[in-house]
Amino acid sequence: MTAVFPSNEWIKELSRRLNASAAYEKSAKDWEGDFIFVIEPDDGQEAAYLFLGLYHGKSPDAAMVISEDEREAEFVLRAPFGVWRQVIEGKLDPIQGMMTRKLKVEGNMMKIMRYPKAAQEIVTCCALVPTDFGD
Repeated sequence: MTAVFPSNEWIKELSRRLNASAAYEKSAKDWEGDFIFVIEPDDGQEAAYLFLGLYHGKSPDAAMVISEDEREAEFVLRAPFGVWRQVIEGKLDPIQGMMTRKLKVEGNMMKIMRYPKAAQEIVTCCALVPTDFGD
């Protein structure tokens, strides 16, 4: 099943894959902190918001939400659609994207920097989700 990005189906599939990943569980065993991903439009489409709950190497909750304020999250990560696509396709390392401000972070950046392997495993799981980018 291919999921359109961004969508409720896509973020739920990412959550399912994180929960099945032993590598993610190990790299994020001490992690606590939920994310809102803000997908800003490149051209014409509306902004989209994805909530990803993360707790001790698991993803207990994930959903497409109406706004970045709908759910409480420790981190907000925002970028244009094209940048998200580069991350999902493995063409842009998320930590590098944050350092170069292609991905804008709201929250404690130093906390994220202590878990680079966990960030990499999230991207690995993103790449496993069969994704339709609408083109």
